[in-house]
Order: sequence, then C-alpha cells, then structure tokens
Amino acid sequence: MSAQDLATGRKQIAEAAFSSEPTTTTLHSVDSADISTPAHNINVAELSSSLQHFGFVDYFVFVLMLVVCAVIGSYFGFVDKKKTRDNEKRRGSEALDYLVGGRKMKVIPVALSLVASFVSGISLLGTSTEIYVYGTQYAFILITLVISGIISWYVFLPVFCNLQLTSTYEYIGKRFSRRMQLFSAALFVTKAIIWLPIAIYVPALTFSQVSGIGVHTITPVVIAICTFYTTVGGIKGVVWTDAIQSIIMYSSLVVLMIKGTYDLGGISVMWQRNADGGRLNMPEVTVDPTVRMSVISVFVGGTFFKLQNTSINQPTIQRFMSLSSLNAIKQTLFIFSFGLTILYLCCVYVGLIAFATYHDCDPISTGLAEARDQLIPLLVLQVLGEFPGLPGLFVSAVFSAALSSISTLLNSLAAVVLEDFIKPNVRTSISERTVAIVMRTIVIAFGLSSIGLVYVVEKMGMVLQLSATMQSILYGPMLGIFTTGVLMPWINEKSVLAGSITAVITMTWICVNAQVANVTGTFRHTKLPVSVEGCDYEFDIGRYLNSTKE
Repeated sequence: MSAQDLATGRKQIAEAAFSSEPTTTTLHSVDSADISTPAHNINVAELSSSLQHFGFVDYFVFVLMLVVCAVIGSYFGFVDKKKTRDNEKRRGSEALDYLVGGRKMKVIPVALSLVASFVSGISLLGTSTEIYVYGTQYAFILITLVISGIISWYVFLPVFCNLQLTSTYEYIGKRFSRRMQLFSAALFVTKAIIWLPIAIYVPALTFSQVSGIGVHTITPVVIAICTFYTTVGGIKGVVWTDAIQSIIMYSSLVVLMIKGTYDLGGISVMWQRNADGGRLNMPEVTVDPTVRMSVISVFVGGTFFKLQNTSINQPTIQRFMSLSSLNAIKQTLFIFSFGLTILYLCCVYVGLIAFATYHDCDPISTGLAEARDQLIPLLVLQVLGEFPGLPGLFVSAVFSAALSSISTLLNSLAAVVLEDFIKPNVRTSISERTVAIVMRTIVIAFGLSSIGLVYVVEKMGMVLQLSATMQSILYGPMLGIFTTGVLMPWINEKSVLAGSITAVITMTWICVNAQVANVTGTFRHTKLPVSVEGCDYEFDIGRYLNSTKE
C-alpha cells in the first residue's frame, strides 16, 4: 500500500469515527455489549493511529521553533556577550549581564517573556482540560490577576526596584537575618525541584499524543535544548526566546479557536452545548473547605496564589529587575497582566470548544485519550490534522510554554544559588570566570536532575491540580515572609521563622492527605457528567463505567 493510500485510509477512518450520525443508542436502553459494538468496525487503537497526522511539515515547524531558540541563545551567549565584554570592563559584569541583562532590557520583550513563562505547558493544556472536566468555575480566577497586579504595583515592586537586588531573598537577609534568607531561598529551590518535572512532562505528553513517540524518549530532548540556550544565553537569551515563544502560543490558540468554532457551526452552538452540559458554572457560595471551587477559594485563595507569582516570585522579579527604572517596570506589569488575561481567556475558550466537540462522545471515558491531559492534543489532531503544519504549530506552542517557564526557572535558580548560598559563604572574591562556570553548572545540574522525576509525575494524575497543590505548600509561607517584612516592621525574625515552619508543616499535612485520599478513592470531587451516546467506534464499556464512579 502506498503512503498516499494509507493517508487516505486513515482520513476515512477518522471521518467515520467522528460522524455526526452515531449508530449507538443511549446507555440506559441497551446492555453493555450493544454499546461497545457499533455498526462501524472501528476500535480505539485504529482511531488513535489514524489521528496521528504529524507529518513532515509538522516536524519541520516544530524543529524550526527549537532551532530558533538555540540560535537566539547562541547569539546572546557568544556574539552579544563579546560586545558587552568589550564595552563594559567593570567588576561583577558577568553575573549582572547573565542574570539581569545589565539592567538594560526593553519593556515589550520582557512583558512577552513574563506572559510566556507565566503560562507554562501545564497551564496551556491544564486550563482547557479543567474547563472541560469541571466547567468555567476556574475561569473566575482571572479576576484575581487584576487584584494581585494592583497590590504588586503599590506594595512590592517599588521595594525591589529601589534595592536593585538580583535575588529577592537578599531582601529577606537585609530585613530579618541570614538564617531567614537561607530558609526562604531553600523554599524556592524546593519548589523548583517539585515543579520542573511537572513542566517537562506536559509537552512530552503532547508530543507523544500527536506523534506516537514515547514520553521518556522526548523528555531528554526537551531538557537538552532548554538547558543549552539557558546556559549559553543567560537572561537575554531567555527573554528573547520567551518573546518569540509567546507569539507562537497566541498564534496557535487563535487558529484552534477559529477552526474549532467553525467546525461546530458557530459560537451559539458551542455555547448551547456547554450550557446543556453544565459547563457554564460559577464558584459555589459556601464556606465548606472540601468544595473544590468555592467563592472563597477562587477569589481569596486565588488572589494570594497569583500575588505570589506576580510580586515575590524570583523568576518574575528577576525579569522586572532587568529593566532600567520603576516606570519601565510598571509599564511592563500592565502589558504583562493584560496579555496574560487574554491568553488565559483563549485557554478557557479552547476548553469550551473541546466539550462542545466531544459533548456526546467523551474520549477520556472511551480511552481515545489515555489521560485527561491528552484531551487537548487530541482536539488539535481532529480539528487541525487535515492542515499540514498546524498540529506542529500547536505542539510548538505547548513546548514554547514549557520551555519558556523551564528556562526562566533554571536561570533564576542560578541567581538564587549564587547570590544566596555561594557568595555569602566565600570569603575571598570570586573571579569572573569562576562566576560564569558556577552559574552555568547550576543550570545544567538542575536541568538534568529533573529528568528522573518525570516518572513520579506520570503516576500522580491531573497535572494542573498536582502543580497547584504541591506549590501551595510553599507559596503561602513564602508570601507570608515577604508580606510581613514589607508591611509589618515590628515583627522580628523568630516570629516569622516559627510561623513559616508551622505553615509549611500544616500545608504539607493537608496536601499530602488530600493526594492520598484522591489516589485511594476515599475522597473524590464530583465531575460534571459526560456522554458516550454519540460514539461511533468500539471501546471498552468497562472503562466508561469505571470513569463514572471516580
């Protein structure tokens, strides 16, 4: 059989499977054998194979994105670095240039970099999946971006700008003590170790869904490329690759939104199907802490959660500190907040498209999507698969989101380890060459060490919830330390340290028990209903029945 015949056959299988005239009847009127044996002899494995339209053009688009990232990193690591070295011979310029770009970065690229790194691959896929599974409750957290941005504008950013620090935890050392500085920096490093493998797993999962290549095959590739351009390019390479990657993210989402809406028959059809499926919902008005999305958890908890990211988070503040003035920082904050809100709204819209597309044939229940986080890649293959290059564009977007977040965090780890752990403990001055070697070694070490932890993440369920849960253990105490330092000058080091340790222990106990309860099935959040009545391919009915019990 020729390649053309094979491609034609796959397209016919996919079109038959997603026919608008299903042959199965309702779950309540027939037995399980009838449901799982539709008229068309198409099974999940055949359909999954037929949808993998990742061809030469898609690979070209994907590889082109990676090459651009590598080229940008190489430029700032070799060409621009030589210019900077020739123009500036001052002591300490190596660390200053590598970590904060000499404090001469421009507003637009830094704002785009913040958007790209803030919306990781976890958020890009996880937000849409969240809307599909639980409805629009999570979308209301976007309101907290405005609240947290205002607080950052007036409270935190002026402090960091006036001090001109590279590591935010240097402030803790100045405000409280060296011991508190180490404690806070250790919390950040711990958070990074937890988060890095989660961020790596998401793009690898997407690539596996569309290409058939295993997660653990692509993971080392992601790490190698990201580590390379972060290591050689420093913050300048990170910011400019982030800016390019943010454009890729916006472009891919817009294309998916337009084509997905067109295939459904318009916005009204999409909206009605989501309304009928109960997806257009609001946070519950309750004080019950076991409710997944309540008004208190979304607006109060969400505000503090976003405030940590926009006000004291090392990667965020490090980009702000790469700008030349407080006025430039505030301009960047405004553009960043607006751009981030738009990007999140696009993710919400994609989630609504996903449910409207699969409103009568849930691919998670049938096994067409092996995990919830494979849902959106599946949607991309169905909606954009007939256009060469567009699936590659979306995969590039997911990788862009992940790479931007990972590279930023790796660069920030270099700043924190150097400024908070190494320099204070070295009595003699460190040469420029030694500083350069140390910073790049830190990036490589953290990048490579996260590969093995991907195996752990793979077994722990829905990545958006996992990411938020694990980081919440540390976000609260970290925000508390900074808020106390800035707003409560009468509080001393012992009180803050005791409160922070208590908070970490308490949050660890709550989050670990919540995850254990989720894994063992002793506590489950109620999912919104799904249907398989419109499925026109064979699937394991037992899988569907088990999914309804979760």
